[in-house]
Amino acid sequence: MRLTLLFPGLIALVGLAACEPVPPVTVPDTPADECGAAGYQGLIGQPREVLQQMTFPIGTRLIGPEDAVTSDFRPERLNIEYGRSGRIEKVSCY
Repeated sequence: MRLTLLFPGLIALVGLAACEPVPPVTVPDTPADECGAAGYQGLIGQPREVLQQMTFPIGTRLIGPEDAVTSDFRPERLNIEYGRSGRIEKVSCY
């Protein structure tokens, strides 16, 4: 007899526990531009020769299509990538 009275109460308790609100997950909107890549976005599409006339922050990497690069992540490092065509394809921090 007691088991039949306890069972409906247990089901109600489990049902209420499922209604617990879940806190929202926060995701950063945009990655930080610690290296200043936003200021160099105008280089995209330009021939890589324009880079010879410019000065960049210490540690900037000019990366060609066959260049080997380290995989260490340094958000303050500016990376400028150019493709086989010799045109700049990407400017970013990593």
